[in-house]
Amino acid sequence: MCIRDRFKPGVFSPVPPDPRFDPRARPSGSGVIISDDGYIVTNHHVIEDATDVEVVMHDNQRFYAKIIGVDPSTDLALLKIKAKNLPFLKYGDSDFVIPGQWVLAVGNPFDLNSTVTAGIVSAKARNIGILRDKNNLQVEAFIQTDAAVNPGNSGGALVNLQGELIGINSAIATVTGSYSGYSFAIPVNLVRKIMDDLVEFGKVQRGLLGVEIRDVTARLAQDRRLDVIRGIFVNRVNAGSAAEQSGIHEGDVITAIDGHDVGSVSELQELVARHRPGHSVKVTYRRAGKSVSVNTTLKNYEGREGITRPEVLFAIEGATLEDIPFSELARMNLDGGVLIRTLTPGKWKDAGIHEDFIVTHIDKVAVDNVGDMNRILEYKSGGILVEGVYTSGKKAVYGVQW
Repeated sequence: MCIRDRFKPGVFSPVPPDPRFDPRARPSGSGVIISDDGYIVTNHHVIEDATDVEVVMHDNQRFYAKIIGVDPSTDLALLKIKAKNLPFLKYGDSDFVIPGQWVLAVGNPFDLNSTVTAGIVSAKARNIGILRDKNNLQVEAFIQTDAAVNPGNSGGALVNLQGELIGINSAIATVTGSYSGYSFAIPVNLVRKIMDDLVEFGKVQRGLLGVEIRDVTARLAQDRRLDVIRGIFVNRVNAGSAAEQSGIHEGDVITAIDGHDVGSVSELQELVARHRPGHSVKVTYRRAGKSVSVNTTLKNYEGREGITRPEVLFAIEGATLEDIPFSELARMNLDGGVLIRTLTPGKWKDAGIHEDFIVTHIDKVAVDNVGDMNRILEYKSGGILVEGVYTSGKKAVYGVQW
């Protein structure tokens, strides 16, 4: 499918636009349907800064999409469209992907709808230095392939020959802006965890060890007199972190996470990033010539083990909001909505909206409840179109300056 940023056209991607094509005439990127009720995964950079997102299916059906959540640290985003019984891709298992395996890349390069290219897996756990995070928590553990990927492919599917989703195409290595032989996909086991978090909580729940690390090299092994030349060297352990509490020290060499051997920072970051705060992982490390395994309970960035849930605001810009009981929705033949119970001076009142107005759509996207409305408004700026109905039954449409 194509995903269009209706208010900010162009390609928003580590993949530069091809100068031979007008970016205003192209979709921003691709996406993958992961459930029959309309959840869609794409890249964060595809919808970054978007205020309104449109999804175009392969059969030219068009939907206005709701942004459920984003995670810049992995370059992933989750959208939702109002649809049922959609065909969707099943998750595969990226742990079983091996170099030399045949794969297919699906997407919309250069506005060529539903293009499929083939290649092999060239490598796993690649870090190519394209992601940035304000807390330096970016995770790059890409599946590298030689399947042709170009501007417009971002957010599309990488599948195995069984038709299972094994990655989300995200970047290319290029000096021209077009495919030069190397493409990179986010592994699906990480994608699945991020999507589950965004569905359940609206934000990613990231578990951390709390260590500063680097790859073990032959030079480092010689300088530090290590007895291994492969693993992750612990430069520093943060005070109060999960690592400190489980007894991991500066100078230890981490060799495995949950029984999976790790030879690079990328591998370790991906394996740990699959877990939420409060989850326990088994960390195996070398110290003084001996292997030690400890169970470590991960913490979040604030140093807590619990889940962080977004606050739902019931008062926004002068409007007091209420969820509507199902019986009342059924009586008014509505699928969902939010009641504006009271109004004080602010943006809603300035637009001409009165009390007892039920917001059913914002920019053509259905509003289910107050939490849903919070999430929709989080990504809005400028003018928004608000549709709804008064409790008296009168329908109305307003333009609100947001």
